[in-house]
Amino acid sequence: MSRPGNAGLLFGVGVGPGDPELITRKAARIITGADVVAYYSGTHGRSIARAIAGDLVPAGALEEKLVYPVTTGTAAHPGGYEAAIAEFYDAAADRLARHLVACRTVAVLCEGDPMFYGSYMYLHDRLAGRFTADVVPGVTSVSAASAAAAQPLVRRDDVLTVLPGTLPAPELARRLADTQGAAIMKLGRTFPAVRSALEQAGRLDGAVYVERASTGEQRIAPVREVDPERVPYFSVVLAGGDDVRGAGGKGALTSGVAGSLQAREVQAAGPAELLVIGLGPAGDEWLTPEAAGALASVRHVVGYGPYVDRVPVRPGQQRHASGNTVELDRSRLALDLALAGEPVAVVSGGDAGVFGMASAVFEAAADPAYRTVPVRVLPGVSAFQAVAARAGAPMGGDFAVMSLSDRLKPWEVIERRLRAVSAADMALAIYNPASRSRTGQIARARTVLVDERGADTPVVVGRSVGRAGESLEVTTLGELDPAAIDMRCLLIVGSSATTVTPGGRVWTARSVDAGDCPRV
Repeated sequence: MSRPGNAGLLFGVGVGPGDPELITRKAARIITGADVVAYYSGTHGRSIARAIAGDLVPAGALEEKLVYPVTTGTAAHPGGYEAAIAEFYDAAADRLARHLVACRTVAVLCEGDPMFYGSYMYLHDRLAGRFTADVVPGVTSVSAASAAAAQPLVRRDDVLTVLPGTLPAPELARRLADTQGAAIMKLGRTFPAVRSALEQAGRLDGAVYVERASTGEQRIAPVREVDPERVPYFSVVLAGGDDVRGAGGKGALTSGVAGSLQAREVQAAGPAELLVIGLGPAGDEWLTPEAAGALASVRHVVGYGPYVDRVPVRPGQQRHASGNTVELDRSRLALDLALAGEPVAVVSGGDAGVFGMASAVFEAAADPAYRTVPVRVLPGVSAFQAVAARAGAPMGGDFAVMSLSDRLKPWEVIERRLRAVSAADMALAIYNPASRSRTGQIARARTVLVDERGADTPVVVGRSVGRAGESLEVTTLGELDPAAIDMRCLLIVGSSATTVTPGGRVWTARSVDAGDCPRV
């Protein structure tokens, strides 16, 4: 093999899932021509990748066995498992680097595909910047399992999600409920949690277990029938889209709902009630008991993806997540489901009636086709209430709530309303102050508010309130930095009756003297 410069070549070689006949011709050529063949093994010293390669390894080749010091998430190392395994990869890379410096061709064997949960990638990270490195793809265990079970994972526009079984069961359940086809890897001791997640997501029926795909020890069984005590790491669970979602898959936000419901032979006396539910600003602690009970009662949950993710997964419940700018499409999908007799909830962050999905649902429901669908809105804690509570009581008197987004209204309207609220001397909560595509509105709004109210007016900036990284800042209009504001922020601008205490608490008086009323 040719060697550029004065160094050897590094290859990450995928040897497939287990059957030696699934090794690609390129992989076989690289292995048989290598000066050094490296492979990982557990502490027991056995290497699956080396066993798959078999007699392809040249008799005269140097063999480098890279033995993991630990194989679970715990270690005696002072820095824990992550530090122990990082030191191991550093040492392994140094061993191979010595061969490469000596102008040897090094082939690192990897079962499956090197870049698909493959351990080779950690060597690649450490060596590819110093030596010429090439990756030879291999047949993955997911492909082998699907072929062995003769089970298609996805069709047409379906989405395939590959999940590690090491994820927490609630996270697995959420992701299983939000996809059509799924493959779950890294089983073994994680299998009980994986099985629980499948059940929570309503996907246990039809889920297939494939053990050691393509080898002489291959075993295929329904997940329900698998003994959790006898599941090896090298096994895969398949949950195909067709088995659970129907031949058309979960699909996009279209009105093709009626056909799929007929296929399921839905028997309904009439339209079901459509619930529009506010989830609160973040976290289960702000979800009302009424909303929690309603979410547990419906068969369909429709909403913007991050909000749907917050709804606990329940068996048999279908989830319809979509992007941030298709509110009317979401509403029509939910209305179609309700019209067909399906109990459905549209979810919205905060309160659904405050810059949320409620108005979009009513707008879509104005279509005569939906005149028989009853719509009920369940309130939630709004984001401005959460920020206000963190700050103290800045909305204690009369107040207004506005959005700076000009997606649904022109800036001229926003500016006119900012001036009117300022002239009326009310506290003001500002939603959507900025986004990746809207960076100028908050600076323009600050200019208007300073002009109308003065630079000393108190401002509360709440960021990600109720979520990780929450922060609260009390400043003034004059000191407010527009560049520091993003979509995670909600602002509360005080009135002339707003006070900031020495301890940083903010409150607005409820009483207003007649002489304090501005003329508007």
